[in-house]
Amino acid sequence: MKNKLSFPLMLLVALTAFSACSPKQQKTANKETRPNIIYIMSDDHTTQAITAYDSIYGKYFSTPNIDRIAKEGIRFDNVYCANAICGPSRAIITSGKYSHKNGYYKNESGGHFNPDQWTFPEELHKNGYTTAMVGKWHLGSAPRGFDFYMYHNNPGQQGYYWNPVYDYNGKQVQVQGYATNITADTAIAWIDRVKDSGKPFALLLHFKAPHRNWFPDKKYENMYPDTDMPYPKTFNDDYKTREKTAGDTWMTMDYLNHKDMKMKPPKGLKGKELQEWNNYGNKKGEAWMPPGCKTVEEARKWKYQRFIKDYLACVRSVDDKVGQLLDYLDNNGLTENTIVVYTADQGFYLGDHGFFDKRFIYEPSFRMPFLMRYPAKLKPGQTDNHLISNVDFAPTFLDFAGLKAPAEVQGHSFKDVIEGNKDAKWQDKVYFHYYEYPFWHHVQPHYGMRTRRYKIAHFYYNIDVWELYDMVKDPDELHNVIDDPAYADVAKKMKSELKQLMKDVGDTASLAEFREITDKDFGNINY
Repeated sequence: MKNKLSFPLMLLVALTAFSACSPKQQKTANKETRPNIIYIMSDDHTTQAITAYDSIYGKYFSTPNIDRIAKEGIRFDNVYCANAICGPSRAIITSGKYSHKNGYYKNESGGHFNPDQWTFPEELHKNGYTTAMVGKWHLGSAPRGFDFYMYHNNPGQQGYYWNPVYDYNGKQVQVQGYATNITADTAIAWIDRVKDSGKPFALLLHFKAPHRNWFPDKKYENMYPDTDMPYPKTFNDDYKTREKTAGDTWMTMDYLNHKDMKMKPPKGLKGKELQEWNNYGNKKGEAWMPPGCKTVEEARKWKYQRFIKDYLACVRSVDDKVGQLLDYLDNNGLTENTIVVYTADQGFYLGDHGFFDKRFIYEPSFRMPFLMRYPAKLKPGQTDNHLISNVDFAPTFLDFAGLKAPAEVQGHSFKDVIEGNKDAKWQDKVYFHYYEYPFWHHVQPHYGMRTRRYKIAHFYYNIDVWELYDMVKDPDELHNVIDDPAYADVAKKMKSELKQLMKDVGDTASLAEFREITDKDFGNINY
């Protein structure tokens, strides 16, 4: 049974809980030389909506507080996810292992993340860090290795924007208020409780926003009533040379549903009927015409404008709270020795290729934001273009804490890269594998690899399609050149290198076995 708490009362309860699970507070400042680590991760926040990455929306919208992390530290331009979907990406980040090693392949019918395996937060905790996780966990199993946790635990663990349900150290609590504010304020309250304990702390601050269905805080509703947001240059992609892959999905603007668009349901609808009405638009054959639209093109643009404005308004609240957190660190003498990372679980399409959502190896969802500040060690205003995977995050955090990851961890620390070690050797390719099909969004399972110049992918579920992109000549990935004679040698070389990379990471099952993973019902997240 859920308890219902107002937000101020919830924080009072939180502080009481912290005192039960945290070391006794000391009057002296934290003398540990190891850095505090604050890992901020939003859900589906893409580089196109961060002005530090030169967003097309910069005339109307900015993220000054998130940008501040880049200005005072490093902006990474080539960080990629190994499986572009929420739960599996989080499992990769937490475990430092690819999906085929950590066992968490997909969201839909994906079961849950095995909590008995190694994770970097638990390793930090075992080695003297005070730890907390607040916000979206989305792994189906209770977090381990934390002194305190409070994660979204509504159906599917996606989280509600308003009056969210949390698993609060094992108790189900519904908190009145807006999720972004609740999550951030709880995290700051926790830091305030443990900052003088004499131990370093590690905080995972995971925002639900800006995940679908994009409900802004009330103060940011209708932020742009008289403005048409710009359209990405690939908005009207015709999918030539990619007809069976990009051209055969349920994630174009046509598939934004009634709830996404904040449409008012007919009076009298309840229960299952109301749910079906809200979700109408998700599947093929359910495209619907908004009021006043007479053509498909008008409908697509109308839906885009509603979607992008709500999305950016959700990001606005996240940026506010990042700013509040950074100010708190400054005002409490914690800035210098605290690593602050801002990232997302993957990228996202904001009308790019006519899409919303993620899943593909194409750049807007494959590429992730990654900004890092650590004043004690890092000079401000840096940029970095090394090829980094989210499988590399865990060993990097451990390395900064003076710890080594066990042999089972597949990622590699990029601490030397961050610190500008000119002798640092680094990878020249990153790996990707996506498994879920057909729901949600009807994206064909595929694996692939990106190098600095090229990207190759094999779509294999009920088709056998290869794609190759020249990322220098075609950065928007509009021309699949796998059958272009001019790229025959490149295609052969890339296929060979991909095969070797799959051996290196241990993803060597047969196509039939890959399809079995897609088809297998591992169960649903318990809630």
